Amino acid sequence: MPTHSHKTMAKQSTTISIQKRWPLMILLCIALSTAIAFFIGNNSCNSSNFNSPIHDFQSQSTSVETEESPLSFMKSKLVLLVSHELSLSGGPLLLMELAFLLRAVRTRVVWVTNQKPTESDEVIFSLEQKMMERGVEVLSARGQEAVDTALKSDLVILNTAVAGKWLDAVLKENVPRVLPKVLWWIHEMRGHYFKLEYVKHLPFVAGAMIDSHTTADYWKNRTRERLGIKMPATYVVHLGNSKDLMEVAEDSVARRVLREHIRESLGVRKDDLLFAIINSVSRGKGQDLFLKSFYEALQLIEEKKLRMPSVHAVVVGSDMSAQTKFETELRNFVAEKKIQDIVHFVNKTLNVAPYLASIDVLVQNSQARGECFGRITIEAMAFQLPVLVSLFPFSFP
Repeated sequence: MPTHSHKTMAKQSTTISIQKRWPLMILLCIALSTAIAFFIGNNSCNSSNFNSPIHDFQSQSTSVETEESPLSFMKSKLVLLVSHELSLSGGPLLLMELAFLLRAVRTRVVWVTNQKPTESDEVIFSLEQKMMERGVEVLSARGQEAVDTALKSDLVILNTAVAGKWLDAVLKENVPRVLPKVLWWIHEMRGHYFKLEYVKHLPFVAGAMIDSHTTADYWKNRTRERLGIKMPATYVVHLGNSKDLMEVAEDSVARRVLREHIRESLGVRKDDLLFAIINSVSRGKGQDLFLKSFYEALQLIEEKKLRMPSVHAVVVGSDMSAQTKFETELRNFVAEKKIQDIVHFVNKTLNVAPYLASIDVLVQNSQARGECFGRITIEAMAFQLPVLVSLFPFSFP
């Protein structure tokens, strides 16, 4: 299945967990930032065993050479990928990476997006163009062509729990014929996804693929206790980093050039400390708490008259073309506190490597209930960055 480099999760990384007192922890990180580099150790990220029928796979190399790829057995097969949406968010981008890996071994790959806006969307258009340039066929999610493709496919991959709605909406009476060749790739654990209308077919698919043992355990318990259904054979496949990102992370010259270029574009000097939060801007991702904590840390630095380099923050994940109410609130806060010169907003991007190369600390501050382990965390680890992670209180209802 997806072939990403698991070794990055063990590559000289430090993750600092935070539950409370954000400003103090950020201040501590600033004060110790020079020393941190000397204490970053090699941490293994092997997961604990999980009871049957959960199967554990370590991700393999992302080589796209047909002779070496573990996906070579998919040559000349037909695979239908069903995404709940097409955006610059984690789930769709992971599925796109898989599409390109399959194309590299000459698999015929067809893509459908279940939820698309009625009006034209620049991001969707550009992503579809990118896929078609790589030989991925893009079809409408509805209509006879999508049904025929599903019936002929050797494998159908549903991406995220919400994609389950596509089965009844499009396949209708053909659902039973397709279920035995469906692999359901589940990334999320939000409670509102546990509705029979989404997952009633889950027990009958060929298998489920889940990103972590914690998420797999949650799905196993929640489907049994709340819905009275049983999970199919479930495979834990830990997320890994893309080959393109790892090539940058392992190239010291490329990292240095990117660091200088991005910092110059932001107006950040060589010795300034740069904190970043890299997620699509939304309330659940916690950019508001990040900026409030950053401002409070600045106040503490001033109060205690600490001698230290200038500090900057960058928010990567804006949408300049359709600024949301939440992002407007963020920008208003920055203007109100008069920190526009040291807080920078950057538009959404497919390529986060330049920003990881340019920053000193990554903050992963997702606050939404049911948020899973985001890949940006291990991407930052690949760049040997310290990572500040907030722990959102979570309980299993």
